[in-house]
Amino acid sequence: MSNKKNYAHLLRRAQIKAEESTFSHPWNAKSEITGTHLSGLAGLVRTGVSLVRIPPGKESFAYHMHHREEEWIYVIAGQGLAIIDDEEYELGAGDFVAFPTPSVPHQMTNPSKYDLIYLMGGENKNYEIADFPTLDKRMIRRGTEIEIFTLSDGVP
Repeated sequence: MSNKKNYAHLLRRAQIKAEESTFSHPWNAKSEITGTHLSGLAGLVRTGVSLVRIPPGKESFAYHMHHREEEWIYVIAGQGLAIIDDEEYELGAGDFVAFPTPSVPHQMTNPSKYDLIYLMGGENKNYEIADFPTLDKRMIRRGTEIEIFTLSDGVP
């Protein structure tokens, strides 16, 4: 038996599972993501890392691109389809894809009959600009304040 103290920034499997929640992107009816925001639980502020699962037939977020925050995906299990700059790429366990900024539009989908499980992460900057080209929208986030604009209106 160990007399070691618990390290506050160490997450155990049971805690990760207990903190899991399901959410969806409000602009995508097919969006369904179950996951845990690992970095927040572990005390990280500048970096975001989440463990996520997308059920069969579902999608991640709305097709989007980032202007300031880099993002990445590392597939752990399952088969997925990454839509990147209007091209489709099959992804499987061990595949990694990065979206340096300014990124190209991207989205993950799960056309298979098994769960798609991956790590996703990126930066947590004080402000971000994200475009949703198929929805003609731009999101500007300053801290916790979010504004939405119509791209075709010639927004900032």
